Amino acid sequence: MKAQLYHLQINVQETSRSLPFYKALFGHLEYRTVYDTDAMVGFSGRGTDIWVGAAAPAHTGPGFHRKRAGLNHLAFRVDRREDVDRFQAEFMAPRKLAPLYGTPREFPEYRPGYYAVFFEDPDRVKLEIVHLPASPPA
Repeated sequence: MKAQLYHLQINVQETSRSLPFYKALFGHLEYRTVYDTDAMVGFSGRGTDIWVGAAAPAHTGPGFHRKRAGLNHLAFRVDRREDVDRFQAEFMAPRKLAPLYGTPREFPEYRPGYYAVFFEDPDRVKLEIVHLPASPPA
């Protein structure tokens, strides 16, 4: 049976910071908002929907860390290498979002031409904008 990822949900600690951040991010990446309340926002894009909502108070605490079991990061693929640089300049720089790992840069250890910028959301969830060149035909 074939399957593809339909949607995912990110629970955040402080919706007053995180929901505006994700609305701006997904708007910049041309996702459309399909649901919007004070506690939950849904976005639809190129294949996978993403929902961002408030974590229940009983489940908030010391905060997210990507090295714990669970979500490590989300990567969004863009069409051109220049789009990675443009994202860093147009979205990250105005918001003073620090790039991680000296990015944007190439990661040939992942695969040839892998070019990405990494950064964190307000809850420290790691996000990535990546360009992968088309694979040559087999």
